[in-house]
Amino acid sequence: MSNVERNNMAQTSFLGDLEKTITINHLMSIPFAERDENWRNDFLLNICGANLKIGEPQVVMSDDGFPYINLQTVSTGESFQAYVIENQLDVLLQQGFGIIINPQNEQLDWVFSYGDLVNLKLSGEFYSKQTLFSPTKSYLGIGKDEEILVGQPSENIFPYYLKAHIREFLQYSGVKLPKIMLIARNYQSEENVSQDLVFNITPAQFASEKDFNNIMNTLQWFLPKHYSFFGVDEMSINNGFQIL
Repeated sequence: MSNVERNNMAQTSFLGDLEKTITINHLMSIPFAERDENWRNDFLLNICGANLKIGEPQVVMSDDGFPYINLQTVSTGESFQAYVIENQLDVLLQQGFGIIINPQNEQLDWVFSYGDLVNLKLSGEFYSKQTLFSPTKSYLGIGKDEEILVGQPSENIFPYYLKAHIREFLQYSGVKLPKIMLIARNYQSEENVSQDLVFNITPAQFASEKDFNNIMNTLQWFLPKHYSFFGVDEMSINNGFQIL
């Protein structure tokens, strides 16, 4: 086999699904006012396997302050180096980036947070509807007399690459020894049981409540959208936290 043949085979192996690429390009032509739930479902179903290209600059800081890989849809007959999300997912998770689709347009088409990509890796979908996690705003702490089970999140909930990025971020933010635990509420009821991630952070550790809220917002960006989490004083829980 010649080097040219090897190169052609290597390039082909990184190409995405042509049908999905055509579908995505069609979806991008639909005006925003007409993009309904069916549009959303078709987009999420096809975007992972479609051929995209990296824009310039390759990494952009969005208005939310987070870093994203700049990906753009491709035109018919355009010469480009294919970028397929499902083929690059492991690299993205190591890098700690989200994905932004067509930011060069007057109105960008979609934004995937880092947590969305984590969820894609863990469950095969960007957003999960069926979950054991508590409704996001139902719990912001642990009741004084509340009975809970305390443990550690498994790799299927909190994989090593997520752990590494959150540990680095919390240390950068001034939490010298970041810790985590997973709690289960209403664990005696199969219908009502729920779970939450808990970090050893409280507003008192930071210069202002705004600083604390900024940290919590960043944690939300790193985590899948259906994850519920909050912070407590680690001294309030016996034998619960472990170092990230």
